[in-house]
Amino acid sequence: MKRVRESVLGLLMLAAAAHAAPPGHAVVTRFAQPGLAAGQLGVIVNDDDPDSVAIAAYYLEKRGIPAANLIHVRFKPGRSTLSREEFAALKRRVDRIAAGNIQAYALTWAQPYRVDCMSITSAFAFGFDPAWCASSCKPTQPSPYFDSSAARPFDAYRMRPTMSLAAASVAEAKQLIDRGVAADGSNPAGTAYLVSTDDKARNVRAAGYAALRTQMQRILPTEIVKANALENRSDVMFYFTGLTHVPSLDSNRFLPGAIADHLTSAGGELFGGSQMSSLAWLEAGATGSYGAVVEPCNFPAKFPLPGIVMAHYLQGETLIEAYWKSVQMPGQGLFIGEPLARPFAAVAHHARDGGLTLSARLLAPGDYEVQAAPSMIGPYRSVGRIRIGWGTSELKLDRIPPAYYRFERRADVRPAR
Repeated sequence: MKRVRESVLGLLMLAAAAHAAPPGHAVVTRFAQPGLAAGQLGVIVNDDDPDSVAIAAYYLEKRGIPAANLIHVRFKPGRSTLSREEFAALKRRVDRIAAGNIQAYALTWAQPYRVDCMSITSAFAFGFDPAWCASSCKPTQPSPYFDSSAARPFDAYRMRPTMSLAAASVAEAKQLIDRGVAADGSNPAGTAYLVSTDDKARNVRAAGYAALRTQMQRILPTEIVKANALENRSDVMFYFTGLTHVPSLDSNRFLPGAIADHLTSAGGELFGGSQMSSLAWLEAGATGSYGAVVEPCNFPAKFPLPGIVMAHYLQGETLIEAYWKSVQMPGQGLFIGEPLARPFAAVAHHARDGGLTLSARLLAPGDYEVQAAPSMIGPYRSVGRIRIGWGTSELKLDRIPPAYYRFERRADVRPAR
């Protein structure tokens, strides 16, 4: 476990507040973490699709999403693809209605999942543009959101990452939502499985598995499995592989909030495709997955990079943020799952012997402003700054005066790692 020890002796220079006395020890009232809130998510519902209406209503209730965040559209459901012209009218309406606080979108349908040559999630995020597509094995437009520490993507980049609450039925969509809610703050004792298959064309991410295991092992158990399938594991938190069809999914137990995907050409074809649909991961118990809707070729940059999605997720970001930040060229890829799942949100704090310890699975790196007050309600004043580096899971502050403390992460949009 990597530890950071900082002395803040002499930092606290607070005037006594009227009618308030400081506590007998250091008390943390806030440690700012990344992570979108329910009030920042816009939920798009197709009023011509009864399943979409039912899923949207259930999601708003379970997540406490304000009714004002529900965005109504109408189009014929039950087809895989929207034309760019039809989509353009929908996008104009959605963006016109969305309030300025909306930083991301959730779609409440599984079909359509494609807009011409783009995935529907990327089309809603960026708007339709052929620069996000490729007619052959070529790179596409890169996402400015890739591996960033931006907490408000619309404010930073004028784009809203989008995820589909995709399922084959309303009942399965409700189960997906319930898993996401159950994941919140659970800090699950799971394992990341990096599965290296014998499919050379689709196993391209395996080249980075050894370095990733070295980097992540002390934060989360990480195992490289050289096989075409993972079988009979009861603690799956992450599962990354490369194969057209992944066998034995039902033999494993996915923990609430689990992320799983397979690098292949057509996983984002959710229904009727020749390869395994990414929906199979959700049906097996995962909470998020990803797949291409048109031929991407085997560019790793067009698929989630395991180390990046794991890092952002483990430091407390929501599923939609961590997954989106892990794909450098997302134009052809579909994000599915429960957007607000946030299993690693908890930061524990403990004061003893005149010191203060904060710990989490992974503390978000960055510069933090330390604020202190003699009363829980304030007034809070800045008493110093602390830098937390990548890989830090415990922060120790020695000889810290009794007071109420807040740790506010200084906003930036630089890469988090």
